[in-house]
Amino acid sequence: MGHVFRLLLAGASGVGVWTGFPPHDLTALLLIGLAGFVASLHAATPRSGAMLGLAFGTGFMLPLLRWLTVLGSDAWIALSLLCALFYAFGGWALVLVSRLRLRLLWMTAVWVGIEYLRSEIPFGGFPWGRLAFATAETPLVSLTRWVGVPLTSGLVFLACAAVGSAAAALVLGSGTDRALGATGRRLAVGVAVPTIVLTTSILLPVGLADPGHTVTVAVVQGDVPGTGADSLGERNVVTANHAEATVEHAARVQAGDEPAPEVVLWPENSTDIDPFAHPRIYDQIDDAVATIAVPTLVGVILDGPGEREARNVGLVWEPRSGPTEDRYVKRHLVPFGEYIPLRDQIAPFVARLDQIPRDMVPGEDAGVLALGPVRVGTMMCFDVAYDETIADNVRSGAELLVVQTNNATYHGSDQPEQQWGIEQVRAVESGRDLAVASVNGISGFINADGSVAQRTTSRDRQVLSQPMTTATGVTPGVRLGAWIERGLSLVAVGALVLALLRRRRDRRPDAGSDQGTPQPILGQPAGAPR
Repeated sequence: MGHVFRLLLAGASGVGVWTGFPPHDLTALLLIGLAGFVASLHAATPRSGAMLGLAFGTGFMLPLLRWLTVLGSDAWIALSLLCALFYAFGGWALVLVSRLRLRLLWMTAVWVGIEYLRSEIPFGGFPWGRLAFATAETPLVSLTRWVGVPLTSGLVFLACAAVGSAAAALVLGSGTDRALGATGRRLAVGVAVPTIVLTTSILLPVGLADPGHTVTVAVVQGDVPGTGADSLGERNVVTANHAEATVEHAARVQAGDEPAPEVVLWPENSTDIDPFAHPRIYDQIDDAVATIAVPTLVGVILDGPGEREARNVGLVWEPRSGPTEDRYVKRHLVPFGEYIPLRDQIAPFVARLDQIPRDMVPGEDAGVLALGPVRVGTMMCFDVAYDETIADNVRSGAELLVVQTNNATYHGSDQPEQQWGIEQVRAVESGRDLAVASVNGISGFINADGSVAQRTTSRDRQVLSQPMTTATGVTPGVRLGAWIERGLSLVAVGALVLALLRRRRDRRPDAGSDQGTPQPILGQPAGAPR
């Protein structure tokens, strides 16, 4: 297999994986893409593996993150290439561990480790594009409830790696008796592994984790004028829109046209002006909540704690007593969107960063809030992509999950659909019904089995109401997911160390003239010594 062909195959495979994510959901192409990437690594050198990983990551990340172009093509390209570098490291590591026995297991551990690294660094990580997040509309999503998102990604990779390795061996086998026997074994593995993974996912149950009582929830989508980066400049209008939508819904409830909600959810940044510093904004919110007459979770921007700082907050607002001390401060902030890392060093060279004059300050606590008759676990926008946010909420007693989000900047792009897919996965993983309140879509309700109860299909002002069932159990995926991820990451490190030590030994002059030859992913080449 020539190097140019390998690069083309790896790049095309990355594009194929991208098509498996919402809104395209072409799962077959995702699986073929992963298998193609593994096939491209067959008998490659570690250095070639890094180049192939970079080609794969670029083909995957550039189209996946194209919605970042609303912030500038430079931001889109820079973040895409940064993410692609992790896959370059992954390609290098996959080739090395592929020379060990039980190589498919070590390769799976490497993949889990790469997704873990990408979710942690730099600047808190960026977990967008984890394989598990593409499973929402497939039977594979059930795995998240039982083994968590990290191992679900790993099992998807394992199944595809088995197929890719078998395909490469079949196409590139030498044709000797020994090679044909090895190829037959690889083909058997290539059929057995994906069959076991798929069959298991079909058989595993999903749904509520210890169901409780029913709560009627209303989500308010107030809309905001403008698109793309222009939407960031809308201030007073967004608060007025959500207040008016809430008052209009209250009138429909009084007329008997809508069921009376027990709680109401406003989205992230439903007011982007501190209501405690602006009495008119405070009164708009207070009047709307008093009219609907139920506890309301409001997304607000609060000034401080320091100069040129702010907090992105989900705040419980009572109809009689007003705002309470029960609040959630967004934990996972968007670098270069909600704050500027290394501002003093970078800002003088990028004039556009002046559009973000102050930095958001992250919270530290779980988002479990007492909202009327229910304890909700709230998250904001990108929070939902981070495992520990979900796990902390569930372990801290959240009975329902809530995502407050402001996707106004990315309206008309793939980003809202990609996030909705992540939210479906999180509902299954946690065994919780999940509600989403968005400024201009996608708002709606997701059942604990990942099915969609309701969702908005347009950006205009609307209110959805839905009975939701609480849950109190902790699923195995939530309980064990982080431990599995860290354990497999350590296994990957151990496998890499062993592979490097063997490579160093094989390079010694007395190791034999045929040592150090790149090995196929599923075994020794025909005639090689054991």
